[in-house]
This record gives sequence, C-alpha cells and structure tokens, in this order.
Amino acid sequence: MFVFKSIHWLTNPFILMFITIFSGLLLGKLLKIGTSGALFSGLAIGWLVVKLANDSINAQGPYTSTFNSMLRVSVIDKKFFSLFLILFVGAVGLLAADKIAIILKTYGTKFVVLGFLIVFIGAGTTYTLTILSKKANPYEVSGVYTGALTSSPGLAAAIETSREHAKEWAVGYPSLSHHNKEVLLNILNSKGTLTPENTPTLSPEQADEFVIDAESGVGIGHAIGYPFGVLIVILAMKLFPKLFRLNLEEEHKQFQDEMEEAKKQINIKHIEPVTFDLVAFAFVCVIGYTLGMIKINLGYLGYFGLGSTGGILAASIFFGHLGKLGFMTFRMDKKILGVIRDIALTFFLSIVGLRYGFAAIDSITGAGFYLCVVAILVGILSMFSGFLVGKYVFKINWIMLSGAICGGMTSTPGLGVAVDVIGTDDPAAGYAATYPFALFGMVLFTIILHKLPM
Repeated sequence: MFVFKSIHWLTNPFILMFITIFSGLLLGKLLKIGTSGALFSGLAIGWLVVKLANDSINAQGPYTSTFNSMLRVSVIDKKFFSLFLILFVGAVGLLAADKIAIILKTYGTKFVVLGFLIVFIGAGTTYTLTILSKKANPYEVSGVYTGALTSSPGLAAAIETSREHAKEWAVGYPSLSHHNKEVLLNILNSKGTLTPENTPTLSPEQADEFVIDAESGVGIGHAIGYPFGVLIVILAMKLFPKLFRLNLEEEHKQFQDEMEEAKKQINIKHIEPVTFDLVAFAFVCVIGYTLGMIKINLGYLGYFGLGSTGGILAASIFFGHLGKLGFMTFRMDKKILGVIRDIALTFFLSIVGLRYGFAAIDSITGAGFYLCVVAILVGILSMFSGFLVGKYVFKINWIMLSGAICGGMTSTPGLGVAVDVIGTDDPAAGYAATYPFALFGMVLFTIILHKLPM
C-alpha cells in the first residue's frame, strides 16, 4: 500500500534544503544574484514553515510533536550548518593558499588595522544605540552586534559575559541607578507590573530568572541580527563597485602588478597540483577543527579561540602554502575545489535562511523592529568604515579589500559572494589575513560592551 504523509515531507530537512536551493538558484538567475538567491529563498521558506508550526502547536493540532521536533533544532540541525561551512572554508583556504605569503608581504599590518577597525565601529554603534533607547534590552542589543557581524565566537563571548553582568546587576540591584533598575525589571517582567518603587529588592528566584532572561536575550538578538548581517555584506559586495565606480579591470591589473612585484622578493616553491586528494582535504579539516577547539585564557578578557571556521581556515592556508606533507598533496585542481566551494556555499546560505528566516521577517513587523535597525546600522557603518579606510587611506585594491572587509565582518557568506562577483578566489587571502584579528576584536569588544555603563 502506498503511504505518503505530507507533514513528514514538509518538515524533512533534506526536502527543505533542496527546495530552498532549487528555488534560490532560479531566483539567483532571474535577479542575477547567483548563489545569494538561496539565502533569500531560505528566509521566506524558513518563515513559512515556522509560522505553520507555531499555528499548529497553538491550535494543538495533530502534528504538534512533529513540529516541535523541527523547532527544537531551529528547522535545520546546526550540524548541517557546520558541515557545509567546514567544506566551504576548507576549499576556499586551499584555493587561496598559494598567494598568502605574497599578500602578507605586500599588505602587512594593514589587514590587522582593518580587522580591529571594523569590529570597533560596530561595537561603538551598538553601544550608542543602546544608550539612546531607554526601552532597549541591552542583552538583546549585544546579541544583535554579534549577529550583524555573523560571529559565533562573539555570540559565545556575549552569552558568557551577559551571564556575569546579569549576576552582578541582580546581586547589586538595590544600589543600581533608577534607570538600570527599570531596564532590569522590564527584562524580568514583560507585563510591566514590577517597578523600582514596588520592588526594593529581588528574590533569589527573580535573580535567577533575570540571569536566564539575559542569556536568552543575547540569543534572540543574535538570531535577529545574523540574517541582516549576511544580507548587508552580500549587497555591499555587489553594490560597492558600482557605488564607488570601481573599474574591476583596473583593480585586477593593480592586484596582478602588486603580486608580480612581490614574487620577485619571495621564493615560492612550485608544486604540481593533483586532481583531488581527499585524504589531504580531510586531514586539513581534522587539524583545523581541532585547532578551533583550543581556548586561550586571557585572564580578565576570558577565553579566546578561533572556532571551527577560523581553525580550518588557518589550517587550509598553512598546509596549502606548504604544498605537500608526506604522501599528501594540498595543491589541488582549482576547478574541483571550486565545485566543492560552490556546493557548500549554496547549502550553507540556504540553511542560514531556513534557520533564521522567521526571526528576521517576524522582527521587522513586531517588537524587534528596533533590533533590526541596530543590525542594519551596525552592518552598514562597519562595512563603510572598512571600505573607506582600506581604499582611500591604505590604497588597497578591491580584489583584496573585498575579502578583507568580509574577514573584518567575519562573514563567510560575504566571502562567497565576493569570490563569485569578482570571478577569482583571490579575495579569500584578504579574508584569511583579516579574520583572526577581527575575531579577537569581536570577542574583546563584546566583553567591553557589558562592562560599560548602560
């Protein structure tokens, strides 16, 4: 007997991903936005399936348990998200590795400055918008900061520091300013019945609840900020050349001239590439993922780590530059690595849309509108500051600067779009050179945000 349950089809992660990719690539062809179409399609489909799930659960429909299972993993399990991100970053790193020494020789500390500058501008914008709004939840806003710059390590730092900050506020509640008491009680009680006048102290239960609410606020802000951060970087990669009238042919020529000049000063060993070395690729991923798990204790600043993205990027760049290790060859056919990169990026963008679509679209029309504004301003001001300083102060050509801006924004999807628009993997080297410093700055400024008066 033929049995087909539409609800299992609708909530199946593979069906959702492939529908999103299919419709997204059609949209990409129609609007000439390439693989970015998968993100837009994912946002719409993600919103739709979560809306259907919430309506069914609220109505206590027959498929409540099925929908609950889907919502528990945020539509698509994060393991899919991580897998395709790993494949994309590994391929991109190996593609760009043969030029990394030349690029570091040519641009040096400029990428260090850009990495810190971009996240600093984002942090400054976040703090300004927090104190300008008396009703804003500072924990949600700090989450928006990490989301707008698409930083998972930043999110981890924000959750950790928000927990400590909330505990300090809960313990020291009687001595808080009247404004901070109002902020705390607004977070603690959505109905608004608690006021500084009728709540001289917090009970242990209220203190514990406030800490939990602070942590969840960071997660909510991150979920709202993330898709806007991705969209802004994607749009900027496509619009900056037109907005600032950049001649891509001249930018390519400038880049090639700089590379040729640097090659004369650096002896690069030629290694004949192989078609594809799966053992070497897997080795890079293992070493990189392990490297990303290492945490360094920075004392007052807490722990710092590269995360899976940073670790695999660093490993792929290092071994790709090395070329060979024993029986493994890390220089591989660029067309094959390019196919892996494109497939992984398309899946990754579709999953981002599916996971964050409801939070992004619902917040535009709901109470999270202010957080959307914060995310958009943080993303735009951070990117513009990086572009203006990089292009007109440091005189970096657009080929490298596009990757450096994406690295400063810690935006892997942005890098994919930069590579797609420019037509070469060279921006990945700029991304790799900027990313670690931006990541460190992101963690540092996230911690500082919770130390500043609100």
